[in-house]
Amino acid sequence: MSDQVVQEALGWACHQSEAYCSRIQLGQNCYSPNTLRDHANVVFNTYYQHNKNQAGSCDFHGAAVFTHTDP
Repeated sequence: MSDQVVQEALGWACHQSEAYCSRIQLGQNCYSPNTLRDHANVVFNTYYQHNKNQAGSCDFHGAAVFTHTDP
């Protein structure tokens, strides 16, 4: 997936609630490693955990996939 698609999906999720992105802010426990993909992993998982019972909560325009192991 292109960085642009991941960034747009990350921005969308953060726009839904600041709580989804609070842990990736500078000084917070999930800031490092400071990469787009690592931050997206945290935010997408947080969003999904809060919305998993809603249809489409794991789509992110193809920028996310289900996994049973921590990437």
